[in-house]
Amino acid sequence: METTSRTGTRTVDGYLSAPFSWYGLDEAFTGPRWLMQVGTTADGSVQHGSLGHGDEPSVRTETRPDKERFAVVVTVGSSPVQHSGDGTGVLEATSVASAAWLAGSGLLAYTWPAQLDHGLRDEWLDQQTETAFELADDLSGAAWSALTLPVDGTPTAFAYRESEFGWVLAGSARAGVHLGAYGRGMSAYGLGFAVAKDITAYA
Repeated sequence: METTSRTGTRTVDGYLSAPFSWYGLDEAFTGPRWLMQVGTTADGSVQHGSLGHGDEPSVRTETRPDKERFAVVVTVGSSPVQHSGDGTGVLEATSVASAAWLAGSGLLAYTWPAQLDHGLRDEWLDQQTETAFELADDLSGAAWSALTLPVDGTPTAFAYRESEFGWVLAGSARAGVHLGAYGRGMSAYGLGFAVAKDITAYA
């Protein structure tokens, strides 16, 4: 999976320049919605991004993150192996595993075990991120279960796993994108996904 850069938290420009549709929770969710960030390739093309729903999560332990209720939907543009725009290398194909890894690492970014001090968190995060990568590369493994949720009203298969930090799922949409999602305090079982018809409503 390709390493990408992050741009403009809470700016809608990157979302508007993406060559694919963005997904969020469907209209059954009536709570707050907010922009997160997009990820770009070396030539500046938008490849993935995230949209948040519910409480905006924080890694600060004093904010009682166990009480936060949020779900984040990750959209990854589907693309085959291709040469990078600047001619310096080859970009890996995106896949459901890409969405699973982005979702897994996204959840970790808002997780801070209470027993760790600030100085140890980076080491812990590196270890857990590597574990998330390995899990994403084995979606048929024992760590994952099957979950069917609606995408644009169509029942769609997802790989799903839970941990002490929250839940992660990943699958593909018919619109040529892969979907990942992660959350805490909000059950994944009742969620549905749909194209965000007006991305500016998240800004």
